Amino acid sequence: MPEEDLVELKFRLYDGSDVGPFQYSPTATVAMLKDRLVSEWPKDKKIVPKGVSDIKLITAGKILENGKTVAQCKAPFDDLPKSVITMHVVVQPSPTKTRPEKKIEEEESPQRSFCSCTIM
Repeated sequence: MPEEDLVELKFRLYDGSDVGPFQYSPTATVAMLKDRLVSEWPKDKKIVPKGVSDIKLITAGKILENGKTVAQCKAPFDDLPKSVITMHVVVQPSPTKTRPEKKIEEEESPQRSFCSCTIM
């Protein structure tokens, strides 16, 4: 595949740091991007995804579906020659199973769950 057909992507993490840029074929799926992102995840981060299902990718204000290709996800303004597309990464760990006694305590206290996303 000619090099000019490749799409250059970088991934902006929750703390403003970037992973990449990497070059992908326009036929690569979002699931493939997430898989590589999990394998390339910086080891010094507090929040680490355990798998592809813990990551959501956002570009142009839209959450990308795993089955879509890179070509289908490109925003019209990203068609500039040799531009790097930035995708924002949200990590939402899968809920873990808790012990029954802990669950009783949680029912008595108000739930405090939060998620943060930084868009620069």
